[in-house]
Amino acid sequence: MHRPKAQAAALLSSPEDTEQQFYEALQGADLDRLMEVWADEDEVSCVHPGGPRVVGLGAIRAAFEAVFQQGAIAVHPERVRRMVSGDTAIHQVLERVLVQGAEGQQSAWVISTNVYLKTAMGWRMVVHHASPGTAHDIQEVVEEPATLH
Repeated sequence: MHRPKAQAAALLSSPEDTEQQFYEALQGADLDRLMEVWADEDEVSCVHPGGPRVVGLGAIRAAFEAVFQQGAIAVHPERVRRMVSGDTAIHQVLERVLVQGAEGQQSAWVISTNVYLKTAMGWRMVVHHASPGTAHDIQEVVEEPATLH
């Protein structure tokens, strides 16, 4: 379902709203909805797991159009770490992707960084960088804070 831009802006009132729409669009292979989350900036970029850096809205649209020719992506964001500074939000996401293999449905893992900017049209994605992961990546190495309060 295509949404008017004004309605999409109202739905993208936080980085979390934008991220939710991004993953729902991937799950539904909805190219128009997916493109609504991107900022209208020349330097927006996307890296698919194992792929090159794709820069610009037209190139990003073409890249996702090619991905969606294989169908929807059963991707589920997990273990999201969020950092916000002013009008910029950075989310580090462990993505669980369900894939059909010889042994039935299995989970594959992708580690992504999503960067959002607050714009006049609400929060918009400016970078999606995804790298192949492994089941080992379910574990996190977290440094304990050095300062005691």
